[in-house]
Amino acid sequence: MKNVTKYLTKNLIISIVVFLVIAAALSTYSLKNDQPNEIQVSQLVSQIEASEVKSVTVRGNELQIELKDGTKEKTQKEPGESFTTLLANYQVAPEKMTGIEFDIKKEGGVTYWIGTLLPFILPFLLIAVFIWIMMRQVQGANSRAMSFGSSSAREIPKNSKDRITFKDVAGVKEAKEELMEVVEFLKSSKKFIALGAKIPKGVLLMGSPGTGKTLLARAVAGEANVPFYHISGSEFVEMFVGVGASRVRDLFAKAKKNAPCIVFIDEIDAVGRQRGSGLGGSHDEREQTLNQILVEMDGFDPNQGVIVLAATNRPDVLDPALLRPGRFDRRVILDEPDINDREAVLKIHAKNKPLTDGIDLRRIAERTPGFSGADLANLMNEAAILAARRNKTKISMSELTESIEKVMLGPERKSYLLSEHERRVTAYHEAGHALVAHRLPDADPIHKISIISRGSAAGYTLKLPIEDRRMHRRAEFLADLAMSLGGYVAEQEIFGRKNLTTGASSDLRQATRLARRLVTDFGMSDKLGPRTYGEKEEMVFLGKEIHHERDYSEKTAELIDSEINQLIADAKDTATQIISEQRQDMEKIVELLLKQETIEKEEFEELLGKKEAA
Repeated sequence: MKNVTKYLTKNLIISIVVFLVIAAALSTYSLKNDQPNEIQVSQLVSQIEASEVKSVTVRGNELQIELKDGTKEKTQKEPGESFTTLLANYQVAPEKMTGIEFDIKKEGGVTYWIGTLLPFILPFLLIAVFIWIMMRQVQGANSRAMSFGSSSAREIPKNSKDRITFKDVAGVKEAKEELMEVVEFLKSSKKFIALGAKIPKGVLLMGSPGTGKTLLARAVAGEANVPFYHISGSEFVEMFVGVGASRVRDLFAKAKKNAPCIVFIDEIDAVGRQRGSGLGGSHDEREQTLNQILVEMDGFDPNQGVIVLAATNRPDVLDPALLRPGRFDRRVILDEPDINDREAVLKIHAKNKPLTDGIDLRRIAERTPGFSGADLANLMNEAAILAARRNKTKISMSELTESIEKVMLGPERKSYLLSEHERRVTAYHEAGHALVAHRLPDADPIHKISIISRGSAAGYTLKLPIEDRRMHRRAEFLADLAMSLGGYVAEQEIFGRKNLTTGASSDLRQATRLARRLVTDFGMSDKLGPRTYGEKEEMVFLGKEIHHERDYSEKTAELIDSEINQLIADAKDTATQIISEQRQDMEKIVELLLKQETIEKEEFEELLGKKEAA
């Protein structure tokens, strides 16, 4: 309705402009600067009797008069009446006509017909033009309606300027090796077919957000130098049943014409969720679309040379039919980059950015464990923005390190001013975290302490592992629990239980969640033994709901709560013992924090000494 109103308004404005232009042209044509004066017939008779008339030109019913002094006039006679009869009716003496030049001209030519017919034709012309414009818009709307089921996939042709290859994707070595088979098939499919080998029709890229799934899919197309069709799973689905299936058919029809090529469906879980979980039954639009994808990928009509790549960070919700052999039978997992991969990613994103001499990207990689490729790209971009705001021509190490904290915690809240008492509470809170982590051998080393607000935190303590770890020990989790409660314990020891603040709410939530996972997910409880408790299942009903299925009794639930409480109590006792025994060290940290607001790793180790190895 909005588009129709827009078209009508546009057409109305065009019609008004055309009408005004034509009216202006006609008025310019008809109104001339030398237009003669119009007089009555009686005046003409008087002028003839006074011998003032030089000539009279009869043009139809119009009499054009020129006086002896050069004045031009005009008048109208009755239709069908001759000029001679007119003079006789007014009893003009014949001798008065002597010396007057008479000229009778017959009307005709283009000017005559335009002047005669245009006043009648012009309204019809304007109406016809308006109807023609409206019909064109209606035909355009009909053509758009007819193309409603066409695919909106964006094509990146081969040899495109935006073409990228595996060289432009750092890390993910195993994933690139797995996808090289797809590249080799697209480059030279005959050698595979000659041996009776069938290349996988579908490759599912799985990984956390920002790990480079879309980038890797584009790199496959660039490496193989074939057309690349990119569409999001949500673009298939409309409110009308059958539109998504029609778009799937249209997409694969385009792909077959341009084979060999790659079809990339981003966020396939938008249409690939397990069937039967919605409200629409077999007529649900999403399920119709999924059914068509299943048929196109492995139905009666094989897709030779068309390889489907798909990306998702929710493989657990996909329909089993999508994952069976013949469809997405290859699953490539993209993990978070390790320290070497992070350094390589940083080098790629630093190519077009001027860096000062001596910048060590390895140190930045060490300080960014858990960062995805997208996080690292954002880090370099934030550093460039920060350097530009400081009117620098090159990016220095200070911008890079500050950008790490901005990506992790958010920007500094310089306008968020704490009172002197709140600054002291925050300093003791962060000093408690840092002291406990420093004295526990299994905790990660402290890299920075700050009481400058970032994001929603009044202060923060940054600890980072020495090396990337894929597996974690129980001792590390227990040290993290004690460290999380260090701020809470420090506030209680210094200000008393009555003066505890809300600053520890996030720490307590994190500690509770970690303790529950130790008991229910990791099997690290002495009393409950090596098993898991509870199954998470996603239920879709008028929205998203995470349903926790309890596969244990009420008695076991009480025991789980008891074990969680025991873990947190033990962690609190550990933190209390460290803080009470090393109160002087905590006071040193607080004094330095209140003085300069931040403490870097080197200053911290000078203050308390090197951390003991585990």
